Amino acid sequence: MSIFRMALRSCRLSSQSFCAAHMHQDFRFFRQMSMDAQSIAAQLNTSGIFRTQGLIGGKWTEAYEGNTIKVHNPATGDVIANVPCMGKRETSDAISSAYDAFSSWSKLAASQRSKFLRKWYDLLIAHKEVLGKLITLEQGKPLIEAMGEISYGASFIEFYAEEAKRVYGDIIPATLADRRLFVLKQPVGVVGAITPWNFPLAMITRKVGPALACGCTVVIKPSELTPLTALAAAELSLQAGIPPGVVNVVMGNASDIGDTLLESPQVRKITFTGSTAVGKKLMAGSAATVKKVSLELGGNAPCMVFDDADLDVAVKGSLAAKFRNSGQTCVCVNRIIVQEGIYEKFAKAFAIAVQNLKVGNGFTEGVAQGPLINEAAVQKVESFIQDAVSKGATVMLGGKRHSLGMTFYEPTVISNANSEMLISREEVFGPVAPLIRFKTEEEAIRIANDTNAGLASYIFTTNVQRSWRVSEALEYGLVGVNEGIISTEVAPFGGFKQSGLGREGSKYGIDEYLEIKYICLGNMDRA
Repeated sequence: MSIFRMALRSCRLSSQSFCAAHMHQDFRFFRQMSMDAQSIAAQLNTSGIFRTQGLIGGKWTEAYEGNTIKVHNPATGDVIANVPCMGKRETSDAISSAYDAFSSWSKLAASQRSKFLRKWYDLLIAHKEVLGKLITLEQGKPLIEAMGEISYGASFIEFYAEEAKRVYGDIIPATLADRRLFVLKQPVGVVGAITPWNFPLAMITRKVGPALACGCTVVIKPSELTPLTALAAAELSLQAGIPPGVVNVVMGNASDIGDTLLESPQVRKITFTGSTAVGKKLMAGSAATVKKVSLELGGNAPCMVFDDADLDVAVKGSLAAKFRNSGQTCVCVNRIIVQEGIYEKFAKAFAIAVQNLKVGNGFTEGVAQGPLINEAAVQKVESFIQDAVSKGATVMLGGKRHSLGMTFYEPTVISNANSEMLISREEVFGPVAPLIRFKTEEEAIRIANDTNAGLASYIFTTNVQRSWRVSEALEYGLVGVNEGIISTEVAPFGGFKQSGLGREGSKYGIDEYLEIKYICLGNMDRA
């Protein structure tokens, strides 16, 4: 059994086949969709960016064996479209296309690559509304959040369009008079980018932006649950004039695609956002060809609310950090750790705020929480709550499926949680907020750091000295102080411990796609 296949099995990602052995339909949307979805589908269809085929070498391509995957709307269960179920052969061709394109793309002047990226950014923003609707349609998040993701995702393309011109090397003072020592930074080569379903645009642009900026080419493998946004973004890259083969997209059989990327000596880097278990397998699989690897993996984010916190700020920040995207982000709060002096006040105020969250289809005005991505996600949330209650937790609010049915789940608050519960040890990836009581600052830090994860963390306090002490003591790559939404293209994103390797975004993110070359010029004193 392949490394990648074992990884998928260990994470229960390969428990069902995504491929259906039937030919791709001539029409893109199915009749069983609701009228609202049909009107949105019609708008997408006429937008010029809706694609349902893979992209290999600048050509839109079906799966070679004709197999397809159904893409569902998680809010309704309706089938949105069929996309190709690709595998080893298609991935090999995509790698070859990227490898061939690398020689010319990497030799372009940085200013030329910058202009292509800037044009791509402009097109993403120009299509913001239709792209946002596409995300809501296939991923389920509220439209206002989806529109925010378009702006956020596009910001990485804009940032790295500028950063392309700033890949600086060095001149090192020589140790001998007749020598000159130089350092060059050069693109690593073909990049395999494996991205998740929760941010179907931003997790791509955060990787592809810096890769293209410094001269790399890419093979993107989006989630089979949300491939349509990736394909639309790829279409816009072509419209921006980015040459064929620089951006390729394959989707389908995850294990076959992953193994092909890992085994190919032409792929020089793997970048991945997803579970820690799969990330570990990708590290192992990259060893045979000694690929560069950057991994953004699972989290277990603590939110620490101290007695001296501004209650309104703490409630607002915790709410945003916990329930954004229905709790389905790697930086979502997984544990709210509250000091005993403010615990009761915070719990009451927080529960009221959560109770006011409107649940529904992401296209409905005022909706703050959409559906979970699929039935498996709902079952995971249910199992975590059952475990917590069996170990002494109390459900203050929610705790069951929503009356809307499907994959909608009530926003939930659990009190009297502790570190022995599953919900404190692993990501719930759903709309459940467990409250844990603590007495001292030292205890809070110990509880927060008691995990193998180390991605995001949050602190609420009005004490400046405490904010510094605790920030420095936390074993996390990201710390938000009195703020629940902290991600931005200008700051590095990444984790400590088993939450990953490397950084994305900011000036640090481009280094992940560069090799450092030292050049020594000798005998420079000869006439």
